[in-house]
Amino acid sequence: MTHNLGIIGTGRMGTAFAKRLVETGHKVTVWNRSPDRTAAAVAAGANAVRDIEALAGCDMILTSLTDYSAVSAAVERLVATGIKGRLLVEMSTLLPAEQVALASKVTTAGGAFVDCPVGGTVGPALKGQLLGMAGGDAAAFAQAKPVLDALCRRVEHLGPAGSGARMKLAVNLPLAAYWQALGEALTLLAGAGISAEMAISLMADSSAGPTVLKNRAQVVIDTLNGTDQPGTFDIAGLAKDLRLAMALAAAENATLPMAEAIAPVYANALAEGLGGFDGASLSRHVVERR
Repeated sequence: MTHNLGIIGTGRMGTAFAKRLVETGHKVTVWNRSPDRTAAAVAAGANAVRDIEALAGCDMILTSLTDYSAVSAAVERLVATGIKGRLLVEMSTLLPAEQVALASKVTTAGGAFVDCPVGGTVGPALKGQLLGMAGGDAAAFAQAKPVLDALCRRVEHLGPAGSGARMKLAVNLPLAAYWQALGEALTLLAGAGISAEMAISLMADSSAGPTVLKNRAQVVIDTLNGTDQPGTFDIAGLAKDLRLAMALAAAENATLPMAEAIAPVYANALAEGLGGFDGASLSRHVVERR
């Protein structure tokens, strides 16, 4: 079934969503705060509009933006235009309480709302291989699912609005910790004459090798050999999600000792200009600072 879809935000992921949804037969209209960044989506077959209000006529609108401030501003404009009877699927990584606040704005205006952040980066998005983690009422999720199925190899409804955001932060926290742990593991090999190729090959073939290492082994090897690699989910993104996880824990009087321990390492890596690089650059950073 073809849907009339709007996408707000044509960064890396928003553009990948647009390309995949056009490829799977949907009509896609995109809007971005900087209009020149819609070019790749338009080249793939999407239509670009200059005013966000033009998306209000879409059956379903997906948002993929940097932070709550950007998403909230976009939602306010949609609500002011009229969103009654429309479905908003919010796919940014935000705090659960922020998703609940957005849901309230949308539903009060007569729309429906699902928060569905995803696991995976541009490559899986283009192949429809993301992992979807959705929150919202059952009817809204059922309406969103056919479109989410085009983007995701698996999408699960986890509960009310905010549930998807909570799950996404839980999924990403071990990943942030992993790059620190890998750096510490490699510190044990310093001076032993074991090449990066051999070390990563053995780790990827063992219980020490999560999916990210198995899939990105060559990126990690090249990084450890001295050439930082651009990140599809980079250190800046990991640091942002780490901050959000810590903020969520603090709001609920929980403690995250490991997160608190690695937060300064991420801050140092960002200060050294590594924000745009793969998480493996943080591992190298840990080894070099031993």
